[in-house]
Amino acid sequence: MLKETLLAEYDHEMGTTRRLLERVPDAQLAWKPHEKSMTLGGLSTHLGNIPNWGGRILNESFFDLAGAPPNLESKASRAAILQLFDDATKETRGWMDKTDAEYLTPWALRRGGQEMFTMPRIAAFRSFVLNHMIHHRGQLSVYLRLNNVPVPAIYGPSADEG
Repeated sequence: MLKETLLAEYDHEMGTTRRLLERVPDAQLAWKPHEKSMTLGGLSTHLGNIPNWGGRILNESFFDLAGAPPNLESKASRAAILQLFDDATKETRGWMDKTDAEYLTPWALRRGGQEMFTMPRIAAFRSFVLNHMIHHRGQLSVYLRLNNVPVPAIYGPSADEG
């Protein structure tokens, strides 16, 4: 039961995210709204990679930030960002074939071996994959608006689409 509910949520959020990524203009990948902000390409690459985090949550009992890989280098084109996203989304969806008991198994985040927190695997997945993606997707919608790119409907109509 948990799997079916989570898959429906995952498919919906991934579809919405892909619609935003499809709008990313290649000519503006180096643009950023502030010197401390990510570039449009960096933010889009990050969004394209977030589904990969599902593998750590769904297939391992913990993740230690001390062993985290460096941030991905920004992709050079919308097509490369979409390929990253499509591959990550498909692979993670395959990893979601879990039982309710597996989804309720504790998962922990550590830093240098010290446990920061533990929560059920399903809660970690929602937090680190779905909610994290929704957060950065909101940023991307603002980046697009600031570049005069029509923003698609997300949870309801946008100023550009009903």
